[in-house]
Amino acid sequence: MAAESSNSSSNLKIIVQNNPSESQLSQLGIKSWPKWGCPPGKYQLKFDAQETCYLVRGKVKVYPKNTELLGEIVEFGAGDLVVIPKGLSCTWDVSVAVDKHYKFDSSSPPSS
Repeated sequence: MAAESSNSSSNLKIIVQNNPSESQLSQLGIKSWPKWGCPPGKYQLKFDAQETCYLVRGKVKVYPKNTELLGEIVEFGAGDLVVIPKGLSCTWDVSVAVDKHYKFDSSSPPSS
């Protein structure tokens, strides 16, 4: 049996939830989260913390680094709630300018 490794890139899955309910969005407090936007283009990104974001507008294709290992390109757009795992390196191919609310996960254990 193969041992599970927390550094295994196969665990770096992007989770996309299409059209979450208004009650879920308000429960998360999304409107109070910071906003970020970018014009169409390609962006190399590395996530040093887990990010949860809600796209107000835009359309993105995410190509994880080592796509041949991870096996999938992920697409999301306006109205989607997305969780991007800590440690993911990827290219964002933005076809429609992005406007999003985002939050980095602060539940990491404190370092001793």
